[in-house]
Amino acid sequence: MPAVRPRQAVILAGGRGTRLGEIGQRMPKAMVPFGGKPFLDYLLRKLREQGFERVLLLLGYKAEQIINYCGNGARFGLKIDYSISAVEDDTGQRVKLAEAKIDPIFLLMYSDNYWPLAFDRMWARFVASGMAAQVVVYRNRDSYTKDNVRIGLDGLVEVYDKTRTAANLRGVDIGFMILKRDALALLPENENVSFEAHIYPRLVAQRMLGAYETDHRYYSVSTPERLAETESFFSRGPCVILDRDGVLNVKQPKATWVTTQEQWKWLPRALDGLKRLTQAGIQIIVITNQAGVARGALAENDLGAIHRRMCEEAEARGGQISAVYYCPHDWDEGCECRKPKPGMLFQAQREHALDLSITPFVGDDDRDGIAANAAGCPFFQVKPENGLAEAIDPVLEFIRLPKRER
Repeated sequence: MPAVRPRQAVILAGGRGTRLGEIGQRMPKAMVPFGGKPFLDYLLRKLREQGFERVLLLLGYKAEQIINYCGNGARFGLKIDYSISAVEDDTGQRVKLAEAKIDPIFLLMYSDNYWPLAFDRMWARFVASGMAAQVVVYRNRDSYTKDNVRIGLDGLVEVYDKTRTAANLRGVDIGFMILKRDALALLPENENVSFEAHIYPRLVAQRMLGAYETDHRYYSVSTPERLAETESFFSRGPCVILDRDGVLNVKQPKATWVTTQEQWKWLPRALDGLKRLTQAGIQIIVITNQAGVARGALAENDLGAIHRRMCEEAEARGGQISAVYYCPHDWDEGCECRKPKPGMLFQAQREHALDLSITPFVGDDDRDGIAANAAGCPFFQVKPENGLAEAIDPVLEFIRLPKRER
């Protein structure tokens, strides 16, 4: 396995968008606009941010629209090449016909799903696994769509079912795959087959298909039902996620909690920090471990009252907290929401259409940092005696940076 990561992405963008109805009759799925730019534009810019240099677009349906928009790729900082085949060609046939233009190891993508590509992490996992291929699998714990894979304890794909009817499926392949070109030998010559339906089961049988699992929601242009959510994702403004104790308020001694409103003490300049974030147009979300609920130190109603007062006092000083998430479980309950687990970060991501890869998380504890790393959030750690005031300037500077420099 070479130590140098791939720099070529191959994007399947040739099919008809039949499920998009009238929209799909006018344009390829990849050209559906969001915020004045085609869906494909966001994919290409993400690839450039992630260090890719060349893109091969596999086209068919209304190929000229994509070619006219993308050209040679210079506007994206990429070199773009094309392979055009018949509109009726399935994904396997398109890839096979383009094989001579494909690098020994490459990233294969579909043009109808967007996910905040974390390629360095994917690549490290792929290199360590020794597999012939690795797919990104959305764990689908929220039943966002129908499952089509099952992952074993060893991190390998045990079952891939394009029909989504097999038993005990958990997770869905979302169309991002690191692949060795040698695996394309599994595709038949001159047969119009689906790439995933033909290659995945064969790689599974050889125990050569790894999985990179994620809880970060992906966004799609494949059906009319997904368009509004995708528009929200691409059009949303910046957001920051804050831990509570030691960031906003004075932290209680270990194994004790703020149990009454009278015990709540704002940290110096925390209210001013919330005001500055709000004035900068940044959404504020708070997440906090509150094991005191499970331990009987306070009821959830009491915790809710504390949080309502927190939000009211912030608003009175010009700050706006839009949501508060808390974990009420005890230390050893094994939940997915208690930090250092990243569950609350992913819940906020789904409910607010966040891109966690560019959403700062401010915390005072090493567990906050572990949760941020697991979720792919940029992390800003502060001293509990300083709290938010210590992070305001660095966070504002980070958010103002162009995406490529973050």
